[in-house]
Amino acid sequence: MKTKDTLNLGKTEFPMRGNLPNMEDTWQKEWQDNDLYSKRQALNAEKPTFFLHDGPPFANGNIHMGHALNKISKDIIVRYKSMNGFRAPFVPGWDTHGLPIEQQLAKKGIKRKEMTLAEYRKLCFDYAMGEVQKQKEDFKRLGISADWNNPYITLQPEFEREEVKMFGEMVEKGYIYRGKKPVYWSPSSESTLAEAEIEYKDIKSPSLYVSFRVKDGKGLLDNDTSFIIWTTTPWTLPANLAIAVNPRFEYSLINADGKKYVVATQRLNAVKEALEFENVETLKIIKGADLEYMTAQHPFYDRESLLILGNHVTLDDGTGLVHTAPGHGTDDFNAASKYDLPILSPVDEHGKMTDEAPGFEGMYYDDVNKPVTELLKEKGALLKLSFFTHSYPHDWRTKKPVIFRATPQWFASIDPFRKEILEQIQKVNFTPEWGKTRLYNMIKDRGDWVISRQRAWGVPLPIFYAENGDPIMTEETINHVAELFGEFGSNIWFEREAKELLPKGFTHPGSPNGEFTKETDIMDVWFDSGSSHRGVMKSRSDLGFPADLYLEGSDQYRGWFNSSLITSVAVNGQAPYKNILSQGFTLDKKGHKMSKSLGNTILPSDIEKQFGAEIIRLWVASVDTSSDIPVGVDSFKQTSDIYRKIRNTMRFMLANTDDFNPKENAVKFEDLRQVDKFISIKLDLLINKVINKYEENDFSAVYKEVMSFITNDMSSFYLDFAKDVVYIDSADSHSRRCMQTVMYNAVIKIAKVLTPILPFTMEQVWKYVKEDEEFIQLAEMPEKVEINNDELMKNWKEFMRIRDDVLKSLEEARNAKLIGKSMESKITIFADEKTKSLLENLDSDLGQLLIVSGFELKDITQATEKSDNYGDLKVLVEQADGEVCQRCRMIKTDVGSDSQLPNLCARCANIVHDNYPQAVAEGLE
Repeated sequence: MKTKDTLNLGKTEFPMRGNLPNMEDTWQKEWQDNDLYSKRQALNAEKPTFFLHDGPPFANGNIHMGHALNKISKDIIVRYKSMNGFRAPFVPGWDTHGLPIEQQLAKKGIKRKEMTLAEYRKLCFDYAMGEVQKQKEDFKRLGISADWNNPYITLQPEFEREEVKMFGEMVEKGYIYRGKKPVYWSPSSESTLAEAEIEYKDIKSPSLYVSFRVKDGKGLLDNDTSFIIWTTTPWTLPANLAIAVNPRFEYSLINADGKKYVVATQRLNAVKEALEFENVETLKIIKGADLEYMTAQHPFYDRESLLILGNHVTLDDGTGLVHTAPGHGTDDFNAASKYDLPILSPVDEHGKMTDEAPGFEGMYYDDVNKPVTELLKEKGALLKLSFFTHSYPHDWRTKKPVIFRATPQWFASIDPFRKEILEQIQKVNFTPEWGKTRLYNMIKDRGDWVISRQRAWGVPLPIFYAENGDPIMTEETINHVAELFGEFGSNIWFEREAKELLPKGFTHPGSPNGEFTKETDIMDVWFDSGSSHRGVMKSRSDLGFPADLYLEGSDQYRGWFNSSLITSVAVNGQAPYKNILSQGFTLDKKGHKMSKSLGNTILPSDIEKQFGAEIIRLWVASVDTSSDIPVGVDSFKQTSDIYRKIRNTMRFMLANTDDFNPKENAVKFEDLRQVDKFISIKLDLLINKVINKYEENDFSAVYKEVMSFITNDMSSFYLDFAKDVVYIDSADSHSRRCMQTVMYNAVIKIAKVLTPILPFTMEQVWKYVKEDEEFIQLAEMPEKVEINNDELMKNWKEFMRIRDDVLKSLEEARNAKLIGKSMESKITIFADEKTKSLLENLDSDLGQLLIVSGFELKDITQATEKSDNYGDLKVLVEQADGEVCQRCRMIKTDVGSDSQLPNLCARCANIVHDNYPQAVAEGLE
C-alpha cells in the first residue's frame, strides 16, 4: 500500500479554472430555464418591498464600462436585498427618444424630409427597439437579474399615456406656460437644449471694449461722453437694447487722453491698463442708481440703448457696464423685462442672422464677429480688440457651441413650488453626502425649465391651437390625447389631423369655424425619463412609491435626479426617492471620462471574451465608486488574479469537506477546539461587517473584508496548518471534523455573501455543497450573530501577534540559508510569565499552528544571544532534529520508533495502525 493512500487528500470535481468566458452563457441559460428571477420574487412575495428604480440608459449602441458599473452596482444591491428579507423587484428601463437616434438614421442615409413625419418616426421606433434588444442582451450577459420580459421603455404607449397625464396635471396646477425667453439653442441640432445636455469646452473668443456715446445724460453727463462696455460676443451687438449698471456701485466720469468716458470706479485701473490710457483724470463720481434711464446711441444702428439697473452686474471683469441683449442671455432678459424692452433675437434656428440685424442678414452668427468688429472700428467705437481662451457651453451630442437665443417655447415654471422641492431634498438621504448640497443649490438657482424641443422623435406636446391662436390645454383634451397615446402610441399625433385628435364634438370660442391646429414641438427627453415615477412606479402597483433608491452617475444631479424631483414634487408633492446614491465616472488611462463620442470606451464584451463577466463584477465591487474610476485592461488582469485567489480558496475547502456531511459530522461550537472557535468567531464577525456594509451599499468594503478574511485568516493561517490535520489525522477524528465544520460553514457563508457580487461562481460552488436549496440565488443571507467570546478572542489575537514575530524570525532564518521550508525548523519561544501562561492555555499544538517540526516554550530568562528580541518574548530558530516522516513530512526524532512502520513518526504510525491495518501488515511504500 502506498503512503499517500493513507492520507485524506482532498478531492473535488469543482474545477480549478473557472473557464468563465465559455461557461457563463451556459450557466445563465440554466438560470433562465429555471426562471430564477420569478422564483426569487415568489419566495419573497410576503416580505417588505425594497424598490430600486432603474434610471434608463439611452438606447443607442452597445453598452460601455460605465453602463456595466452602473447596472452591476444595482444588481448587487437588489440581489443582496432579495437574499436578506425583502421583495426586491428590478424593472430595467430604457430612454428611447431624442436627437441621437435621429442622427443615427441620418448616418444610415435616411432623409427625414423625403417622407412624412409618421413614416420617419416609425423608423426611429424600429431603430430604438433594436438598440434596446442589443443592450438587453449586453446587460443579461453581465449576470444582471431583472424582469427582462417586462421592462419599461419611454416609447411604450402605456408610458407615453402616463407622461401626458402628468403633463396635464402640471397644466392644471398652472405650472406650464408659453413664453419667449433666451434658452440654450444648438444651431447644430436646430433645437433647444436642457442644462443637462450642455458640456463645457475651451474656445478662443474675441475680447472687445466698445464705446457707446451718451445721447441723454439726464443733466449729469454731456453728449461728448461715452459709456465703455466689454463683450466677448460681438455677434450679439446687433441685438443690443440696453446697458446694465449696478445701482450699488460707484461710476467714474473720466477724461482719458482727451476723451470722456464712464466706467465703474473699482474697474478704472484695470480698464486704464487694458486700453493703455496714459493721462487719466477723474472728473466726477456718479452713483449707479443715478445712471438709470439715461440713453446711449447704439454704435452702428440708428436706435438708443437704455441705461438699466441690474444686480447681476459684477466687478469681477469688464467695465461695470454690461452690454445687454435681452434675446441672448438670461440675466439680460431678466433685467430688460423690468423695463418692458422688446426681446430682440435676430438669429434663426440654423444660427443665421435674420433681417432684424441689418447688414448681417444670412450670415452664420459666429461669422458675424469679424464684420461687426470692422464696423465698430469704422464708426470709431472700437477701443480695443484682443483674443482669449475660455470655457464655453457646447451641445453634448454634436460637440458644437450653443448660443442663448430667445424663441417662443413651452416652459415648466419652477418658482411656484421651488420651496417645496427644496424641502423635499432635505428629507432625502444622499451618498455621498455632498450630493444633497449639490442638488439643493441646483434647484435653488435654476430658472424655469424649457420643456419644448424642435425635433421629430419624441412625445408630442399635447397642445392644440384655436383659429385665433389661443392654446388649448384642458383636462378634457389632454386626457383624451393620453388615452389615444395609450391605445395607439404617440405616432397617432402625426397620423391624424387636429380635429380627429380632439374629443368628439369639441368646440372652442376661439374657433368659430371649428378649425384647429396642433403643436409641432415635442417634449424634452428629460421630461420623458423624469416622468418615470409616474410611468413606472405609480403605474405598476407592485413596485411602490417613492422608490427606496435611485443610483446613477454624478452627472444625474443635473439630469435624471433633477427632472424626476421637479415633476414628482409638482404632481405628487414629494420626492420620487428616499435615497440617492451617486457614482463617479469611468475614466480612461489618461484620466478622460469614457464616452462613446470620444471613442475611448472599453467594451464589456471585450473583457467578457478575455476574462469573463464575473471579473467585471468583481472589479465593480473592488473600486471606490464615490469618485471617478480609472480603468484599463490591466485593471481586469489584476482583478482576475484576485478572483483566482477566491476560487482556489473555495476549491480547497470544498475538496477537504468532500467526505463531510453537515447533518452527521458537524461539531457543535462548544465542542470545537479553541483555534476552530477563533476562526468561527472571525467568520461571524466577517458576516456582521459584510451585512452592515451591504446595508450601506459599500461594495468595496464588502470586497475588502471578504478578501482580508480569505487571505489573512484562512489561506495564510487556518487553511495553511489545516493540511496537517485534514490530510494526516484519522478521517473521523475530532480534530479533523472540527476543521471540516469550520471550513464547511465558511464555504456556505462566504458563498452567500459573495453571491450578489459573483453569482456565476457561487452558483457553481453551490453544486458541491450539501444544502437544501437547488440554487444559491434562492437561499438567504447568513444572519448576523452576537459575539460573546471576548476573552477567547483577546487570547487568540495575542497569539496571532506572537505568530507574526515568529514568522519574521523564520523569514530571517530562511534568508540566512539556515532553513528552507518552515517544517525544517525548530522554534523556541522564550516568553515572560504572562505570555508563557497565555500560550500554555491555548489547548493547541503550537508547533502545528506555526507549521514547524519542533517547538519549545521556555522562560524568557533562558533566552540565548542568538534569539530574536521582540520585547515580551524572544524567538530562536534552529534546524529541526530527526528525520523526515514520509507521511506528514515533518522532521521528527521519533521516526522509526515503530518497527513495523520505520519511515513514519510515532503520530503517523498510530494513525495508520488504527485506520489501515492492512498497510501495517503489508508494509508501506
